[in-house]
Amino acid sequence: MSSAFSYHIKDISLAPEGEKKIEWVKAHMPVLNRLKKIFEDDKPLKGYTVAMCLHLEAKTAFLARVIHSWGAKVVMCASNPLSTQDDVVAALVKKGISVFAIRGSSEQDYINYLHMVLDQEPDLLIDDGGDLTALLHGDRLEQAERIIGGCEETTTGIRRLCALEKEGLLKFPMIAVNNAQCKYLFDNRYGTGQSVWDAINSVTNLIVAGKTVVVIGYGWCGKGVALRAKGLGARVIVCEVDPIRANEALMDGYEVMKLSDAAPKGDYFITVTGNIGVIREEHYKKMKNGAILANAGHFDVEIDKNDLDKISVSKRIVKEGIEEYTLANGNKIYLLGEGRLVNLACGNGHPAEIMDMSFALQAMSIKFLVENKKIGPGVHPVPYEIDREVAKIRLQALGIEIDTMDRKQKDYMESW
Repeated sequence: MSSAFSYHIKDISLAPEGEKKIEWVKAHMPVLNRLKKIFEDDKPLKGYTVAMCLHLEAKTAFLARVIHSWGAKVVMCASNPLSTQDDVVAALVKKGISVFAIRGSSEQDYINYLHMVLDQEPDLLIDDGGDLTALLHGDRLEQAERIIGGCEETTTGIRRLCALEKEGLLKFPMIAVNNAQCKYLFDNRYGTGQSVWDAINSVTNLIVAGKTVVVIGYGWCGKGVALRAKGLGARVIVCEVDPIRANEALMDGYEVMKLSDAAPKGDYFITVTGNIGVIREEHYKKMKNGAILANAGHFDVEIDKNDLDKISVSKRIVKEGIEEYTLANGNKIYLLGEGRLVNLACGNGHPAEIMDMSFALQAMSIKFLVENKKIGPGVHPVPYEIDREVAKIRLQALGIEIDTMDRKQKDYMESW
């Protein structure tokens, strides 16, 4: 563990504005507030360094402060250069948290910041998308042996972890936070659904009602995006490669078809797959004039920007967050947020109340790893008890009481 305090940010003088943002979300994250209060005296993470590669905005900042209050040294970098809020990271540095991130940094700077975080010799990881973990299994393999473990909160990141595990390469235990019920049932569905449309509506200032929205991918995030589009008055088409999910979308009341058939119909196209090259040249050529493209998956690879560049005769930025591509036939296609996560590149991410549960799972999973160091390398679920505890704390914070089973009922449920 390194004892040095260092950072690399845009401007430390931005801290007061960032502090206001953090205070606002803190007031709406009762679960994390409760956990902070419970454990800040005992300092369960004292002596440990926690590396966090996340979208650096107010909600993740409050998570960092909770981890810090538990005694940990916290070092952070961004999981997406367009989601960093420079005033928020300045506020973190003011409170003694090392941050290496600047909004809009280059790809090389982004990688350099990952290395700077790992130079702090962390014991534990909180990752978003798996870039920090991947680096530890590539250029920094010798360092991986010293990692106690970590947690990953995204579908994409867990896929990468499972691939490492399948090949027998994963060097330490990682908790799959994304697979916890208090994560995917709320964060993925309701959080993504609202934040994606908040961002699209904010950056475009266009009506959704009466238009056709094509949602590509019908996992929990896709379900949320489709549901909110329907609520805004859109006609919704779902494109899927999984026959079970396609049937689910059909029974939820949406049209289901191939993307090649949906391409001429859509006004909005939103990718939510985590895969590469989902929207390609063959689809662009069929789109109507004015089609709007947004990604709500993870990396900026779902919408093939190379194909879009190749078939365009001109390209310009019409306003911050919107690029206009003019095709040879005169049609214009609009790409939001450079094809990166639209809810963060063009918005403020998920609502605070939703992330409260997800980040509580992150914090408790890190604490669990410290208390259970004998867990072997691999992808592990969030312990069921932690999942339930987070749900209970949230209900308590809202003043909601629920029924419990009596002894006779419990015995009946456990009998054969």
